[in-house]
Amino acid sequence: MIGLSVAVGRFVEALFWAILRVAGVVTVAVVAVAAAALLAWIVTRKIWARQKRRRAGR
Repeated sequence: MIGLSVAVGRFVEALFWAILRVAGVVTVAVVAVAAAALLAWIVTRKIWARQKRRRAGR
């Protein structure tokens, strides 16, 4: 009976760590996508502003 209890405890612990690992990976992926989107938005704005200035100067 004790062996079964230890096995269940180890299973629950492994499940807990697996869920945390997946949650961590998802969090990192979401943050990376958000950072990439922000960087792309900033670069796009700078390029667009530069093109506007060139057209206005002509």
